[in-house]
Amino acid sequence: MRARRSVPLWVKILGGVVVLGIVSVVAFAGYWTWRLQNNIHEAPLSAGHSTADATNDATDPLQILIIGTDTRSGADSNYGTTADSSGYGNSDVMILLNISADNKVVSMTSFPRDLMVPIPACHDPQTGKDYPAQAVGQINSAMMEAGPGCAVDTVNQLTGLTIDHFMVADFNAVKDLSNEIGGVQVCVNAAIDDPYSGLKLPAGTSTVQGEMALAFLRSRHGVGDGSDLSRIKSQQEFLASLARKVKSDGTLTNVPKLLSIADTITQNLTVDSGLANPQSMITIASRFRSVDLSKVAFVTVPWEPYTGDPNRVQLKQPDAAALFDALRQNRDLTAPAASATASASSSASASPSASAAPTTPAAPAYDKAAQPVSVANGTGATGRAGELATFLKGQGFTQTTAFNAAATDTTNVYYGANFADVAKDVAAALGIPSSQVQSADNVNGVQVYVGSDFASGTHYTPKLPNNVVSQTAAQSTCQTAFGQ
Repeated sequence: MRARRSVPLWVKILGGVVVLGIVSVVAFAGYWTWRLQNNIHEAPLSAGHSTADATNDATDPLQILIIGTDTRSGADSNYGTTADSSGYGNSDVMILLNISADNKVVSMTSFPRDLMVPIPACHDPQTGKDYPAQAVGQINSAMMEAGPGCAVDTVNQLTGLTIDHFMVADFNAVKDLSNEIGGVQVCVNAAIDDPYSGLKLPAGTSTVQGEMALAFLRSRHGVGDGSDLSRIKSQQEFLASLARKVKSDGTLTNVPKLLSIADTITQNLTVDSGLANPQSMITIASRFRSVDLSKVAFVTVPWEPYTGDPNRVQLKQPDAAALFDALRQNRDLTAPAASATASASSSASASPSASAAPTTPAAPAYDKAAQPVSVANGTGATGRAGELATFLKGQGFTQTTAFNAAATDTTNVYYGANFADVAKDVAAALGIPSSQVQSADNVNGVQVYVGSDFASGTHYTPKLPNNVVSQTAAQSTCQTAFGQ
Protein backbone atom coordinates (compact mmCIF):
# COMPACT_ATOMS: atom_id res chain seq x y z
CA MET A 1 0.00 0.00 0.00
CA ARG A 2 1.43 3.36 -1.08
CA ALA A 3 2.15 5.80 1.73
CA ARG A 4 -0.06 8.90 1.77
CA ARG A 5 1.91 12.01 0.79
CA SER A 6 1.68 14.77 3.33
CA VAL A 7 0.59 18.25 2.19
CA PRO A 8 3.31 20.85 2.67
CA LEU A 9 2.64 23.30 5.49
CA TRP A 10 2.93 26.32 3.18
CA VAL A 11 0.18 24.94 0.95
CA LYS A 12 -2.10 24.54 3.95
CA ILE A 13 -1.39 28.08 5.08
CA LEU A 14 -1.98 29.50 1.60
CA GLY A 15 -5.22 27.58 1.25
CA GLY A 16 -6.39 28.84 4.62
CA VAL A 17 -5.57 32.41 3.67
CA VAL A 18 -7.49 32.08 0.37
CA VAL A 19 -10.53 30.59 2.09
CA LEU A 20 -10.41 33.27 4.79
CA GLY A 21 -10.13 35.94 2.10
CA ILE A 22 -13.15 34.61 0.21
CA VAL A 23 -15.20 34.39 3.39
CA SER A 24 -14.16 37.93 4.35
CA VAL A 25 -15.12 39.35 0.94
CA VAL A 26 -18.48 37.60 0.99
CA ALA A 27 -19.12 38.77 4.55
CA PHE A 28 -18.04 42.33 3.69
CA ALA A 29 -20.31 42.46 0.64
CA GLY A 30 -23.18 40.91 2.57
CA TYR A 31 -22.81 43.35 5.43
CA TRP A 32 -22.82 46.43 3.21
CA THR A 33 -25.70 45.15 1.11
CA TRP A 34 -27.72 44.54 4.29
CA ARG A 35 -26.75 47.91 5.79
CA LEU A 36 -27.53 49.99 2.71
CA GLN A 37 -30.72 48.04 2.01
CA ASN A 38 -31.96 48.81 5.52
CA ASN A 39 -31.15 52.50 5.11
CA ILE A 40 -33.20 52.95 1.96
CA HIS A 41 -36.80 54.16 1.93
CA GLU A 42 -38.80 53.09 -1.09
CA ALA A 43 -41.77 54.53 -3.01
CA PRO A 44 -43.46 53.72 -6.37
CA LEU A 45 -41.93 55.21 -9.51
CA SER A 46 -45.35 56.22 -10.81
CA ALA A 47 -48.64 57.42 -9.37
CA GLY A 48 -50.73 55.40 -11.78
CA HIS A 49 -49.08 55.89 -15.16
CA SER A 50 -46.82 53.60 -17.20
CA THR A 51 -43.11 53.96 -16.56
CA ALA A 52 -39.80 52.44 -17.59
CA ASP A 53 -39.22 49.05 -15.99
CA ALA A 54 -36.56 47.26 -18.05
CA THR A 55 -33.68 49.74 -18.02
CA ASN A 56 -30.13 48.43 -17.84
CA ASP A 57 -28.54 50.83 -15.35
CA ALA A 58 -25.06 50.01 -16.63
CA THR A 59 -25.49 50.50 -20.38
CA ASP A 60 -28.75 52.29 -21.25
CA PRO A 61 -29.45 56.02 -21.36
CA LEU A 62 -30.73 57.03 -17.92
CA GLN A 63 -33.09 59.72 -16.71
CA ILE A 64 -33.13 60.22 -12.93
CA LEU A 65 -35.35 62.81 -11.25
CA ILE A 66 -33.59 64.29 -8.22
CA ILE A 67 -36.01 65.87 -5.75
CA GLY A 68 -35.28 67.98 -2.69
CA THR A 69 -38.25 67.93 -0.35
CA ASP A 70 -39.14 70.65 2.17
CA THR A 71 -40.92 68.27 4.54
CA ARG A 72 -40.41 69.10 8.22
CA SER A 73 -41.17 65.63 9.52
CA GLY A 74 -38.73 63.58 11.60
CA ALA A 75 -35.20 64.99 11.83
CA ASP A 76 -36.17 67.87 9.54
CA SER A 77 -38.44 69.39 12.21
CA ASN A 78 -35.57 71.71 13.16
CA TYR A 79 -36.26 73.70 9.98
CA GLY A 80 -39.85 74.59 10.69
CA THR A 81 -43.07 72.95 11.76
CA THR A 82 -45.38 70.50 10.07
CA ALA A 83 -47.60 73.50 9.38
CA ASP A 84 -44.90 74.66 6.95
CA SER A 85 -44.86 71.33 5.17
CA SER A 86 -46.21 67.91 6.09
CA GLY A 87 -46.63 64.52 4.45
CA TYR A 88 -44.55 64.19 1.32
CA GLY A 89 -43.66 67.88 1.31
CA ASN A 90 -43.23 70.10 -1.75
CA SER A 91 -40.52 69.30 -4.27
CA ASP A 92 -38.69 72.59 -3.78
CA VAL A 93 -35.71 71.28 -5.75
CA MET A 94 -36.35 69.32 -8.94
CA ILE A 95 -33.44 68.39 -11.20
CA LEU A 96 -33.59 65.95 -14.11
CA LEU A 97 -30.30 64.07 -14.54
CA ASN A 98 -29.72 62.67 -18.03
CA ILE A 99 -26.88 60.26 -18.80
CA SER A 100 -26.29 59.07 -22.37
CA ALA A 101 -25.65 55.38 -23.06
CA ASP A 102 -21.93 56.02 -23.68
CA ASN A 103 -21.64 58.32 -20.61
CA LYS A 104 -20.27 61.10 -22.83
CA VAL A 105 -23.29 63.41 -22.53
CA VAL A 106 -24.64 64.37 -19.12
CA SER A 107 -27.08 67.14 -18.25
CA MET A 108 -28.78 68.36 -15.09
CA THR A 109 -31.95 70.31 -15.89
CA SER A 110 -33.56 72.37 -13.11
CA PHE A 111 -37.30 73.04 -12.97
CA PRO A 112 -38.31 76.18 -11.03
CA ARG A 113 -40.59 75.30 -8.14
CA ASP A 114 -43.06 78.02 -9.23
CA LEU A 115 -43.36 76.62 -12.78
CA MET A 116 -47.02 76.33 -13.83
CA VAL A 117 -47.65 73.11 -15.77
CA PRO A 118 -50.36 70.52 -16.45
CA ILE A 119 -50.45 67.88 -13.68
CA PRO A 120 -51.84 64.42 -14.55
CA ALA A 121 -54.29 62.45 -12.45
CA CYS A 122 -52.39 60.78 -9.60
CA HIS A 123 -53.07 58.01 -7.09
CA ASP A 124 -51.56 58.28 -3.61
CA PRO A 125 -50.23 54.80 -2.71
CA GLN A 126 -50.21 55.60 1.02
CA THR A 127 -53.72 56.93 1.48
CA GLY A 128 -55.38 55.37 -1.56
CA LYS A 129 -56.75 58.80 -2.53
CA ASP A 130 -57.08 59.74 -6.19
CA TYR A 131 -56.35 63.26 -7.37
CA PRO A 132 -57.91 64.52 -10.63
CA ALA A 133 -55.77 65.95 -13.42
CA GLN A 134 -55.16 69.69 -13.36
CA ALA A 135 -55.01 71.78 -16.51
CA VAL A 136 -52.42 73.92 -14.75
CA GLY A 137 -50.82 73.73 -11.33
CA GLN A 138 -47.54 74.58 -9.61
CA ILE A 139 -45.04 71.83 -10.39
CA ASN A 140 -43.78 71.48 -6.82
CA SER A 141 -47.30 70.64 -5.60
CA ALA A 142 -47.47 67.37 -7.56
CA MET A 143 -45.39 65.49 -5.00
CA MET A 144 -47.24 67.00 -2.07
CA GLU A 145 -50.47 65.49 -3.38
CA ALA A 146 -49.52 61.92 -4.21
CA GLY A 147 -45.82 61.40 -3.57
CA PRO A 148 -42.72 61.34 -5.79
CA GLY A 149 -44.44 59.13 -8.37
CA CYS A 150 -46.78 62.03 -9.17
CA ALA A 151 -43.79 64.36 -9.65
CA VAL A 152 -42.27 61.77 -12.02
CA ASP A 153 -45.53 61.47 -13.99
CA THR A 154 -45.75 65.26 -14.25
CA VAL A 155 -42.24 65.64 -15.65
CA ASN A 156 -42.76 62.70 -18.04
CA GLN A 157 -45.90 64.35 -19.40
CA LEU A 158 -44.20 67.72 -19.66
CA THR A 159 -41.01 66.58 -21.42
CA GLY A 160 -42.02 63.49 -23.39
CA LEU A 161 -39.31 61.54 -21.58
CA THR A 162 -39.68 58.33 -19.58
CA ILE A 163 -37.90 58.74 -16.26
CA ASP A 164 -36.11 55.58 -15.08
CA HIS A 165 -35.51 56.42 -11.40
CA PHE A 166 -36.05 59.08 -8.78
CA MET A 167 -34.17 60.10 -5.62
CA VAL A 168 -35.84 62.21 -2.92
CA ALA A 169 -33.46 63.84 -0.44
CA ASP A 170 -34.37 65.84 2.66
CA PHE A 171 -32.53 68.70 4.37
CA ASN A 172 -30.27 66.40 6.36
CA ALA A 173 -29.01 64.60 3.25
CA VAL A 174 -27.25 67.78 2.13
CA LYS A 175 -25.69 68.39 5.53
CA ASP A 176 -24.48 64.83 5.97
CA LEU A 177 -23.09 64.50 2.45
CA SER A 178 -21.18 67.78 2.64
CA ASN A 179 -19.69 66.71 5.97
CA GLU A 180 -18.79 63.28 4.62
CA ILE A 181 -16.71 64.67 1.75
CA GLY A 182 -15.10 67.42 3.82
CA GLY A 183 -16.99 70.41 2.47
CA VAL A 184 -17.65 72.02 -0.91
CA GLN A 185 -16.11 75.24 -2.23
CA VAL A 186 -18.53 78.00 -3.22
CA CYS A 187 -18.03 81.60 -4.28
CA VAL A 188 -20.07 84.77 -3.74
CA ASN A 189 -19.19 88.15 -5.23
CA ALA A 190 -19.99 90.06 -2.00
CA ALA A 191 -20.52 89.22 1.67
CA ILE A 192 -23.88 87.63 2.51
CA ASP A 193 -25.68 87.64 5.84
CA ASP A 194 -29.14 86.14 5.31
CA PRO A 195 -31.10 85.75 8.57
CA TYR A 196 -33.84 83.75 6.84
CA SER A 197 -31.62 80.80 5.85
CA GLY A 198 -28.71 81.41 8.21
CA LEU A 199 -26.27 81.88 5.32
CA LYS A 200 -23.30 83.99 6.35
CA LEU A 201 -20.34 84.12 3.97
CA PRO A 202 -17.54 86.60 3.23
CA ALA A 203 -16.92 87.76 -0.32
CA GLY A 204 -14.90 85.32 -2.39
CA THR A 205 -14.43 81.57 -2.06
CA SER A 206 -15.41 79.61 1.05
CA THR A 207 -15.70 75.93 1.94
CA VAL A 208 -19.17 75.11 3.22
CA GLN A 209 -20.43 71.99 4.92
CA GLY A 210 -23.13 70.92 7.31
CA GLU A 211 -25.55 73.69 8.23
CA MET A 212 -23.75 76.29 6.11
CA ALA A 213 -23.92 74.06 3.01
CA LEU A 214 -27.66 73.65 3.55
CA ALA A 215 -28.03 77.40 4.09
CA PHE A 216 -26.21 78.10 0.81
CA LEU A 217 -28.66 75.89 -1.07
CA ARG A 218 -31.73 77.20 0.76
CA SER A 219 -30.93 80.92 0.70
CA ARG A 220 -33.30 82.91 -1.46
CA HIS A 221 -33.28 86.35 0.15
CA GLY A 222 -29.48 86.50 0.21
CA VAL A 223 -28.73 85.85 -3.47
CA GLY A 224 -29.49 87.34 -6.88
CA ASP A 225 -32.89 89.00 -7.06
CA GLY A 226 -34.23 87.11 -4.04
CA SER A 227 -36.23 84.63 -6.13
CA ASP A 228 -36.24 80.85 -6.45
CA LEU A 229 -34.65 81.31 -9.89
CA SER A 230 -31.58 82.84 -8.23
CA ARG A 231 -31.48 79.98 -5.76
CA ILE A 232 -31.27 77.56 -8.70
CA LYS A 233 -27.98 79.18 -9.67
CA SER A 234 -26.64 78.45 -6.16
CA GLN A 235 -27.70 74.82 -6.52
CA GLN A 236 -25.96 74.53 -9.87
CA GLU A 237 -22.77 76.15 -8.57
CA PHE A 238 -22.76 73.82 -5.53
CA LEU A 239 -23.36 70.65 -7.57
CA ALA A 240 -20.69 71.58 -10.12
CA SER A 241 -18.18 72.17 -7.32
CA LEU A 242 -19.23 68.91 -5.67
CA ALA A 243 -18.62 67.03 -8.93
CA ARG A 244 -15.14 68.54 -9.27
CA LYS A 245 -14.23 67.60 -5.72
CA VAL A 246 -15.46 64.02 -5.99
CA LYS A 247 -13.63 63.64 -9.29
CA SER A 248 -10.33 65.13 -8.05
CA ASP A 249 -10.42 63.13 -4.82
CA GLY A 250 -10.79 59.86 -6.71
CA THR A 251 -13.89 59.03 -4.70
CA LEU A 252 -15.53 57.07 -7.52
CA THR A 253 -12.63 54.59 -7.59
CA ASN A 254 -12.26 54.38 -3.82
CA VAL A 255 -14.66 51.60 -2.78
CA PRO A 256 -14.50 52.17 1.02
CA LYS A 257 -15.08 55.92 0.54
CA LEU A 258 -17.90 55.27 -1.93
CA LEU A 259 -19.58 52.90 0.50
CA SER A 260 -19.22 55.41 3.33
CA ILE A 261 -20.88 58.11 1.21
CA ALA A 262 -23.61 55.68 0.16
CA ASP A 263 -24.22 54.82 3.81
CA THR A 264 -24.54 58.52 4.64
CA ILE A 265 -26.90 59.59 1.90
CA THR A 266 -29.15 56.52 1.93
CA GLN A 267 -30.15 57.30 5.50
CA ASN A 268 -31.93 60.41 4.22
CA LEU A 269 -33.07 59.13 0.84
CA THR A 270 -36.26 57.78 -0.72
CA VAL A 271 -35.95 56.01 -4.08
CA ASP A 272 -38.03 53.94 -6.49
CA SER A 273 -37.97 50.14 -6.25
CA GLY A 274 -35.60 49.83 -9.21
CA LEU A 275 -33.02 51.93 -7.39
CA ALA A 276 -33.61 50.39 -3.97
CA ASN A 277 -30.92 47.81 -4.69
CA PRO A 278 -27.54 49.13 -3.43
CA GLN A 279 -25.83 47.52 -6.41
CA SER A 280 -27.88 49.70 -8.75
CA MET A 281 -26.65 52.83 -6.96
CA ILE A 282 -23.02 51.71 -7.17
CA THR A 283 -23.46 50.79 -10.85
CA ILE A 284 -24.82 54.24 -11.69
CA ALA A 285 -22.14 56.00 -9.64
CA SER A 286 -19.44 54.06 -11.50
CA ARG A 287 -20.68 55.48 -14.81
CA PHE A 288 -19.36 58.90 -13.78
CA ARG A 289 -15.76 57.72 -13.48
CA SER A 290 -14.93 58.53 -17.10
CA VAL A 291 -17.27 61.51 -17.57
CA ASP A 292 -15.66 64.67 -18.94
CA LEU A 293 -16.77 67.42 -16.54
CA SER A 294 -16.80 69.93 -19.40
CA LYS A 295 -19.63 67.84 -20.89
CA VAL A 296 -21.78 67.94 -17.76
CA ALA A 297 -24.27 70.71 -18.57
CA PHE A 298 -26.34 72.56 -15.97
CA VAL A 299 -29.54 73.94 -17.45
CA THR A 300 -32.66 75.73 -16.25
CA VAL A 301 -35.76 75.08 -18.34
CA PRO A 302 -36.55 78.17 -20.47
CA TRP A 303 -39.17 80.22 -18.67
CA GLU A 304 -41.12 83.45 -18.78
CA PRO A 305 -43.60 85.14 -16.40
CA TYR A 306 -46.86 83.23 -16.07
CA THR A 307 -49.71 85.00 -17.81
CA GLY A 308 -52.06 84.33 -14.89
CA ASP A 309 -49.71 85.55 -12.13
CA PRO A 310 -46.43 87.44 -12.62
CA ASN A 311 -45.11 85.85 -9.39
CA ARG A 312 -45.15 82.45 -11.12
CA VAL A 313 -43.46 81.26 -14.30
CA GLN A 314 -44.38 79.19 -17.34
CA LEU A 315 -42.44 77.45 -20.09
CA LYS A 316 -41.03 79.76 -22.73
CA GLN A 317 -41.75 78.38 -26.16
CA PRO A 318 -40.40 77.24 -28.54
CA ASP A 319 -37.21 77.19 -26.44
CA ALA A 320 -38.55 74.66 -23.90
CA ALA A 321 -39.74 72.34 -26.68
CA ALA A 322 -36.27 72.55 -28.23
CA LEU A 323 -34.64 71.62 -24.91
CA PHE A 324 -36.96 68.65 -24.30
CA ASP A 325 -36.35 67.43 -27.85
CA ALA A 326 -32.59 67.61 -27.26
CA LEU A 327 -32.94 65.69 -23.98
CA ARG A 328 -34.96 62.97 -25.67
CA GLN A 329 -32.22 62.61 -28.27
CA ASN A 330 -29.36 62.80 -25.72
CA ARG A 331 -27.82 65.68 -27.64
CA ASP A 332 -24.71 67.37 -26.29
CA LEU A 333 -26.05 70.63 -24.86
CA THR A 334 -22.54 72.04 -24.51
CA ALA A 335 -22.00 71.85 -28.27
CA PRO A 336 -25.14 72.96 -30.13
CA ALA A 337 -25.17 72.34 -33.85
CA ALA A 338 -22.89 74.73 -35.73
CA SER A 339 -25.62 75.35 -38.25
CA ALA A 340 -28.04 76.55 -35.61
CA THR A 341 -29.39 80.00 -36.26
CA ALA A 342 -30.38 82.50 -33.60
CA SER A 343 -32.91 81.23 -31.09
CA ALA A 344 -36.38 80.95 -32.54
CA SER A 345 -37.71 82.75 -29.47
CA SER A 346 -35.79 85.90 -30.42
CA SER A 347 -36.82 85.81 -34.08
CA ALA A 348 -39.94 87.36 -35.50
CA SER A 349 -42.50 84.72 -36.50
CA ALA A 350 -44.15 85.17 -39.86
CA SER A 351 -47.91 85.23 -40.20
CA PRO A 352 -49.54 82.67 -42.49
CA SER A 353 -48.91 83.51 -46.12
CA ALA A 354 -51.93 84.74 -48.03
CA SER A 355 -50.52 83.38 -51.28
CA ALA A 356 -51.68 80.16 -52.88
CA ALA A 357 -53.62 78.88 -49.87
CA PRO A 358 -55.87 76.02 -51.00
CA THR A 359 -59.61 76.57 -50.79
CA THR A 360 -60.89 72.98 -51.00
CA PRO A 361 -63.28 72.39 -48.07
CA ALA A 362 -62.38 69.66 -45.60
CA ALA A 363 -64.00 66.30 -46.11
CA PRO A 364 -66.65 65.34 -43.54
CA ALA A 365 -64.51 62.38 -42.39
CA TYR A 366 -60.78 62.63 -41.76
CA ASP A 367 -59.33 61.23 -44.95
CA LYS A 368 -55.69 62.24 -45.41
CA ALA A 369 -56.03 62.19 -49.18
CA ALA A 370 -58.79 64.81 -49.04
CA GLN A 371 -57.15 67.34 -46.71
CA PRO A 372 -56.02 70.71 -48.11
CA VAL A 373 -52.37 71.12 -47.03
CA SER A 374 -49.91 73.68 -48.34
CA VAL A 375 -46.21 74.27 -47.75
CA ALA A 376 -45.00 77.88 -47.80
CA ASN A 377 -41.27 78.26 -48.48
CA GLY A 378 -39.88 80.98 -46.20
CA THR A 379 -36.33 79.56 -46.15
CA GLY A 380 -35.02 81.43 -49.20
CA ALA A 381 -33.77 78.11 -50.62
CA THR A 382 -35.10 77.21 -54.05
CA GLY A 383 -37.33 74.14 -54.15
CA ARG A 384 -37.58 73.68 -50.40
CA ALA A 385 -41.39 73.73 -50.28
CA GLY A 386 -41.54 71.17 -53.06
CA GLU A 387 -39.29 68.78 -51.13
CA LEU A 388 -41.53 68.84 -48.10
CA ALA A 389 -44.71 68.70 -50.16
CA THR A 390 -43.42 65.52 -51.82
CA PHE A 391 -42.65 64.04 -48.40
CA LEU A 392 -46.12 64.85 -47.06
CA LYS A 393 -47.72 63.30 -50.14
CA GLY A 394 -45.80 60.15 -49.31
CA GLN A 395 -47.34 60.30 -45.83
CA GLY A 396 -50.83 60.22 -47.36
CA PHE A 397 -51.54 63.98 -47.63
CA THR A 398 -51.83 63.77 -51.41
CA GLN A 399 -53.50 67.17 -51.84
CA THR A 400 -50.40 69.03 -50.62
CA THR A 401 -49.30 72.04 -52.66
CA ALA A 402 -46.17 74.21 -52.50
CA PHE A 403 -45.38 77.88 -53.05
CA ASN A 404 -42.78 80.53 -52.17
CA ALA A 405 -43.43 83.03 -49.38
CA ALA A 406 -41.73 85.82 -47.46
CA ALA A 407 -38.60 84.81 -45.55
CA THR A 408 -39.00 83.84 -41.90
CA ASP A 409 -36.73 82.44 -39.21
CA THR A 410 -39.14 80.10 -37.45
CA THR A 411 -41.19 77.21 -38.82
CA ASN A 412 -44.86 77.11 -37.81
CA VAL A 413 -47.91 75.08 -38.72
CA TYR A 414 -51.14 77.07 -39.10
CA TYR A 415 -54.65 75.68 -39.40
CA GLY A 416 -58.15 76.96 -40.08
CA ALA A 417 -61.41 76.08 -38.35
CA ASN A 418 -62.01 72.33 -37.91
CA PHE A 419 -58.49 71.37 -39.01
CA ALA A 420 -56.73 71.13 -35.62
CA ASP A 421 -56.48 67.33 -35.81
CA VAL A 422 -55.04 67.44 -39.34
CA ALA A 423 -52.50 70.10 -38.33
CA LYS A 424 -51.42 67.96 -35.37
CA ASP A 425 -50.74 64.99 -37.66
CA VAL A 426 -48.95 67.05 -40.29
CA ALA A 427 -46.73 68.56 -37.61
CA ALA A 428 -46.03 65.11 -36.15
CA ALA A 429 -45.03 63.77 -39.57
CA LEU A 430 -42.43 66.54 -39.87
CA GLY A 431 -41.35 66.46 -36.20
CA ILE A 432 -42.57 70.00 -35.53
CA PRO A 433 -43.43 70.47 -31.82
CA SER A 434 -47.01 71.24 -30.79
CA SER A 435 -45.89 74.62 -29.41
CA GLN A 436 -45.37 75.70 -33.04
CA VAL A 437 -48.85 74.67 -34.17
CA GLN A 438 -51.50 77.39 -33.99
CA SER A 439 -54.84 78.43 -35.43
CA ALA A 440 -55.12 81.22 -38.00
CA ASP A 441 -58.25 82.87 -39.36
CA ASN A 442 -56.90 83.35 -42.88
CA VAL A 443 -55.94 79.72 -43.47
CA ASN A 444 -58.36 77.21 -44.96
CA GLY A 445 -56.95 73.80 -44.22
CA VAL A 446 -53.38 73.42 -42.98
CA GLN A 447 -50.32 75.44 -43.90
CA VAL A 448 -46.71 74.57 -43.06
CA TYR A 449 -44.78 77.84 -43.13
CA VAL A 450 -41.15 76.70 -43.37
CA GLY A 451 -38.50 78.98 -41.90
CA SER A 452 -34.71 79.07 -42.12
CA ASP A 453 -34.57 76.82 -39.03
CA PHE A 454 -35.83 73.97 -41.24
CA ALA A 455 -33.65 74.42 -44.31
CA SER A 456 -32.97 70.73 -44.97
CA GLY A 457 -34.27 67.25 -44.27
CA THR A 458 -37.78 66.06 -43.58
CA HIS A 459 -37.59 65.99 -39.77
CA TYR A 460 -37.51 69.28 -37.90
CA THR A 461 -34.92 69.70 -35.15
CA PRO A 462 -35.83 72.58 -32.82
CA LYS A 463 -32.92 74.96 -32.29
CA LEU A 464 -31.71 75.41 -28.73
CA PRO A 465 -31.26 78.91 -27.31
CA ASN A 466 -27.63 80.01 -27.45
CA ASN A 467 -27.47 80.45 -23.67
CA VAL A 468 -29.33 77.29 -22.63
CA VAL A 469 -26.38 75.99 -20.56
CA SER A 470 -25.89 77.95 -17.33
CA GLN A 471 -22.50 76.36 -16.69
CA THR A 472 -20.66 73.04 -16.93
CA ALA A 473 -19.28 71.02 -14.04
CA ALA A 474 -15.77 72.02 -15.14
CA GLN A 475 -16.48 75.73 -14.66
CA SER A 476 -16.04 77.59 -11.37
CA THR A 477 -18.69 80.30 -11.04
CA CYS A 478 -19.51 82.93 -8.43
CA GLN A 479 -23.01 83.57 -7.11
CA THR A 480 -24.27 87.15 -6.98
CA ALA A 481 -25.19 88.46 -3.55
CA PHE A 482 -28.62 90.05 -3.19
CA GLY A 483 -28.62 93.71 -4.21
CA GLN A 484 -25.36 93.47 -6.18
